[in-house]
Amino acid sequence: MLLLLLLAPLFLRPPGAGGAQTPNATSEGCQIIHPPWEGGIRYRGLTRDQVKAINFLPVDYEIEYVCRGEREVVGPKVRKCLANGSWTDMDTPSRCVRICSKSYLTLENGKVFLTGGDLPALDGARVDFRCDPDFHLVGSSRSICSQGQWSTPKPHCQVNRTPHSERRAVYIGALFPMSGGWPGGQACQPAVEMALEDVNSRRDILPDYELKLIHHDSKCDPGQATKYLYELLYNDPIKIILMPGCSSVSTLVAEAARMWNLIVLSYGSSSPALSNRQRFPTFFRTHPSATLHNPTRVKLFEKWGWKKIATIQQTTEVFTSTLDDLEERVKEAGIEITFRQSFFSDPAVPVKNLKRQDARIIVGLFYETEARKVFCEVYKERLFGKKYVWFLIGWYADNWFKIYDPSINCTVDEMTEAVEGHITTEIVMLNPANTRSISNMTSQEFVEKLTKRLKRHPEETGGFQEAPLAYDAIWALALALNKTSGGGGRSGVRLEDFNYNNQTITDQIYRAMNSSSFEGVSGHVVFDASGSRMAWTLIEQLQGGSYKKIGYYDSTKDDLSWSKTDKWIGGSPPADQTLVIKTFRFLSQKLFISVSVLSSLGIVLAVVCLSFNIYNSHVRYIQNSQPNLNNLTAVGCSLALAAVFPLGLDGYHIGRGQFPFVCQARLWLLGLGFSLGYGSMFTKIWWVHTVFTKKEEKKEWRKTLEPWKLYATVGLLVGMDVLTLAIWQIVDPLHRTIETFAKEEPKEDIDVSILPQLEHCSSKKMNTWLGIFYGYKGLLLLLGIFLAYETKSVSTEKINDHRAVGMAIYNVAVLCLITAPVTMILSSQQDAAFAFASLAIVFSSYITLVVLFVPKMRRLITRGEWQSEAQDTMKTGSSTNNNEEEKSRLLEKENRELEKIIAEKEERVSELRHQLQSRQQLRSRRHPPTPPDPSGGLPRGPPEPPDRLSCDGSRVHLLYK
Repeated sequence: MLLLLLLAPLFLRPPGAGGAQTPNATSEGCQIIHPPWEGGIRYRGLTRDQVKAINFLPVDYEIEYVCRGEREVVGPKVRKCLANGSWTDMDTPSRCVRICSKSYLTLENGKVFLTGGDLPALDGARVDFRCDPDFHLVGSSRSICSQGQWSTPKPHCQVNRTPHSERRAVYIGALFPMSGGWPGGQACQPAVEMALEDVNSRRDILPDYELKLIHHDSKCDPGQATKYLYELLYNDPIKIILMPGCSSVSTLVAEAARMWNLIVLSYGSSSPALSNRQRFPTFFRTHPSATLHNPTRVKLFEKWGWKKIATIQQTTEVFTSTLDDLEERVKEAGIEITFRQSFFSDPAVPVKNLKRQDARIIVGLFYETEARKVFCEVYKERLFGKKYVWFLIGWYADNWFKIYDPSINCTVDEMTEAVEGHITTEIVMLNPANTRSISNMTSQEFVEKLTKRLKRHPEETGGFQEAPLAYDAIWALALALNKTSGGGGRSGVRLEDFNYNNQTITDQIYRAMNSSSFEGVSGHVVFDASGSRMAWTLIEQLQGGSYKKIGYYDSTKDDLSWSKTDKWIGGSPPADQTLVIKTFRFLSQKLFISVSVLSSLGIVLAVVCLSFNIYNSHVRYIQNSQPNLNNLTAVGCSLALAAVFPLGLDGYHIGRGQFPFVCQARLWLLGLGFSLGYGSMFTKIWWVHTVFTKKEEKKEWRKTLEPWKLYATVGLLVGMDVLTLAIWQIVDPLHRTIETFAKEEPKEDIDVSILPQLEHCSSKKMNTWLGIFYGYKGLLLLLGIFLAYETKSVSTEKINDHRAVGMAIYNVAVLCLITAPVTMILSSQQDAAFAFASLAIVFSSYITLVVLFVPKMRRLITRGEWQSEAQDTMKTGSSTNNNEEEKSRLLEKENRELEKIIAEKEERVSELRHQLQSRQQLRSRRHPPTPPDPSGGLPRGPPEPPDRLSCDGSRVHLLYK
């Protein structure tokens, strides 16, 4: 950071500013100089882009020359910016010069004399070789450096060897897997035999000993290996070292060898578990650990920008421990293993799981025979092509996918199609420089010599790639035994004295092996502290059915050498996962506009109805319909219709920050609109039902109607809504939530998927609040239907439009009771849910306004009843006679009066009859019966007094008056 602050004035100065750019421009520092050919300049603390952006560097700033490849800097390696604007040592140029191999500057058991140059060896340098006493030189005694190459192969000093017949045999016990999961012994055994021949022919290595081989076929099976291990240990002769092949066998042998004081040297074991020195204290291997692949894989993941990978492995210790190491490394690099699968023998289900989990970048760890099974299933599941990349182990045979395998049912063409484009990481097992090794063979000469010894084509021979490791293993053993035995006249131990109880010789062999360092056909051979080989990693890609080298990686220096020859089926490296494009499902704009137009017209209609009602509020007919309640109904319909607009607003129209306000507007407009509109109608019908369904108790209520009670009822309903909504929004406010649907595949063949999303207004306890709200409103709707039905035949002048109110309640209740559950079910279908909800609001509002106000308008217009109550009383009464309500009222009044008179008359008649009977009985007691009239007439009684007769007559007259 400090350096950037110092350079800030230079960064901000445009090129060419301040006049000519001269080296002596001390005010600006030193001008940037160009790097040498085949080299570069390291600008400390600056990135490449920053270097391109500046022209001068400050005083005291240092630059460092670096060279590419097998070149070194000749001349000043570091230059410093001086105060006078120049760089130090500018009179001496810095060049990148190709150097010859430094291995020629040393000679084992001899001396090297360099003339015509200095270290390192440059063009024109000459070396002369001389051997120590008791050794003779094999090869040319002089070599000249020209263009980075020595003119002759490097010679070696060979000891004056003991005659073959007098040499003592040293036995090696080896287990070669000629078949099984990794048939590496097919090529490794001939390579070992070839190495033994080369070692035994050398006079400078083990001159008094001859290495001999005793071997068995382990079949890469620990059980089979156990049998042969005990045969090697318990049968003569004594073996000085054991050489197992595959990891599972090496694990078994290395654990047992410590009890027998035996060194174990493996040529084909890659299990990371074998690096455990406490468990395997005498184990070495020329095959690097499988974990050496993992830094390369991580480097490639980072190069191609992959952050998510999946793995599938065969259930063996070597692959499990390798995968555990990979998991730790990718975690440190910020990469995630999203899916991990394993199998024992049948990979069908794990491969299907990889397909199901949309794995794209897949690391496969399994033996060659299992690889064919895996990729047969890969072909069936179509888990290959431009969307997928497989990372495999590189030590399979080059044509492993073409080899006939009766355990799979895929053709060669199908297998070839499935494996196309996969990446392999392989330890560099053959020296790519093709320089002379300790055996005086180049890597290419070794391959040619080995190919001649094989019985079939190298591509069909298991372990052909590992053969250089097996060859160098014998050389590592020979050099270690040579050092232990004091070869070349130095004091040492007698190898023939070794036995399984002699730990001293074992320790000396161990120290000699641990210090091994030589050039082999597989490259430079050196062991780390755990006994594992350190090497480069080769990166290959299967292109057109054959493997092509695309790079090397040196994990010790974090150096990736890239050849830019990688090819991809889709033209570029695929994504590590399906690119998910989130798209919101917005409301159909045509639907929204259409419903908005209907809602706007409804609001206009509500305003017209409200204005009409207010203007004609003095008319008796309007007054008898409770116009203030009707006004509230019109206002409620307007609010409900206005709620349609925020109900249709979504992310297409508004941003995320505005969404909560829209949610609040929806809730409050709809809630208050329902309370005012439906509450006013409910209050009317409730009052009618209360007064006219109980005839005797409510007679006095019918005479007078107190409007404040109606307004109080509406206010109570509105207040309950306001209180409920306020508590809801304070305790659990509405906010924007996202509903995610199943991914959809686009019609085009592109590596993306569509993730539909839908915006909702919701809260944490949305269902609870909706339950309270819908429950309360539902009861009001059901009660309104009941009251409307009960009062359908009632007629009253106080509320002359209650039948129209009942009809409106029917429609509103039915629409609400149907729409509420339907919209909840269709909440995931934005168009259908909006259509149902908004059209229910529009239709219920239209129906309410039309039913309540249009008849009133029609009556006043057609009948001309525009007079007020005062004006109406001044008329002749014709308007009253035409008023059916007034007629009904008068008839009821007359009926009540007549009923009262009839009741009084009947009571008087009953009383008179009782008096008449009493008098007749009294008369019959006072006057006995008279004899009959002689004339034949009836007997006569005494004559009645005149006044009595007149009295009775008057009463009878009064009775029937």
